[in-house]
Amino acid sequence: MKTESPSWFTSSHSANGGNCIEVAANLAAARGVVPVRDSKVVGGPVVTVPATAFAAFVAGVQGGTFDAV
Repeated sequence: MKTESPSWFTSSHSANGGNCIEVAANLAAARGVVPVRDSKVVGGPVVTVPATAFAAFVAGVQGGTFDAV
């Protein structure tokens, strides 16, 4: 059995001086989770978010739910 490794990426919108997160969305289908880490501390802690929760978060961001008033 082949174990999938996280394939980390940073959003193309993250050109703001390195204050970014990285996600490994390739594990969403196989494991049902999306690992998230700080792009500046790649060896640091990883938060594992359920894929459904991450999808809801992305939809909220795209829909303006978290826009500042």
